[in-house]
Amino acid sequence: MQAWQVHQNGEPGEVMRLDDVERPVPAEGQVLLKVRAANINFPDALMCRGHYQVRPPLPFTPGVEICGETEDGRRVLANPALPYGGFAEYAVADGAALLPAPDALDDAEAAALHIGYQTGWFGLHRRAALEAGETLLVHAAAGGVGSAAVQLGKAAGATVIGVVGGADKAAVARELGCDVVIDRRAEDVIGAVKEATGGRGANVIYDPVGGEAYTQSTKVVAFEGRIVVVGFASGSIPSPALNHALVKNYSILGLHWGLYNTKNPKLVQHCHERLTELAARGAIKPLVSERVPLGGAAAAVQRVADGVTTGRVVVVPALENGATA
Repeated sequence: MQAWQVHQNGEPGEVMRLDDVERPVPAEGQVLLKVRAANINFPDALMCRGHYQVRPPLPFTPGVEICGETEDGRRVLANPALPYGGFAEYAVADGAALLPAPDALDDAEAAALHIGYQTGWFGLHRRAALEAGETLLVHAAAGGVGSAAVQLGKAAGATVIGVVGGADKAAVARELGCDVVIDRRAEDVIGAVKEATGGRGANVIYDPVGGEAYTQSTKVVAFEGRIVVVGFASGSIPSPALNHALVKNYSILGLHWGLYNTKNPKLVQHCHERLTELAARGAIKPLVSERVPLGGAAAAVQRVADGVTTGRVVVVPALENGATA
């Protein structure tokens, strides 16, 4: 089979190499899956660079989120067991952790439902207890993680403010349903949020960016507000001033979705059932901006790493090389 492999750490576009390799052999408890679609996540780029908390042995195949097909023909969602990741024709995954792919979504959309939407659901509902009528601020609202949070926030009855970088991303955020869109490149984020909320600030802030975005969050979080720390796409990890959280009476909530798979896997199943229901009634639908063939995976991972994409970019091995859909 063909699979992208990383033989040394570095930028994805430079270190990912398409190789002919043997199909992986499932270990005990694992299953072999034909990859129907593999969603690209920012951690894929971090793993290529050697900067992620999970460091698979070299060489490895990136790709942490797929819609796959079992040997008996079932469509499932899975997190491949590294080093046999999803940017390949076949992958292996824990058989007990497979989730049924929602009928309402095609392969690429289903592949993009798993990590980003589970992270959003746990962040907004489990950690921040978002309530209808509250104001939700989402940083990087046009990106893969942010777009999921926007849709989930709207489905929960929140007023959603989306912060983006650039006019093109602002248009995407509006299409996603943001009630207010702020272009951080053209507007003062802090002033715009205060104006949009009548000075009250946002009740819940969803931050996959870190750095300056987190600093802005602390200045616009409402009384008894909650800042959900999801990741650090900016590359800068903030050092929060806890005295500031004390005097403004807000909470800082960390979210590592992967821990639920080991600490409370039943919650992951419950979350998937809720997401499937939302997808069935059209309340959520992953924004797939590009479907690329297997041969285009390295370049696509690099684009995600560079922050120039919107929504989700998904690798679909069945597409012919050079084709997009």
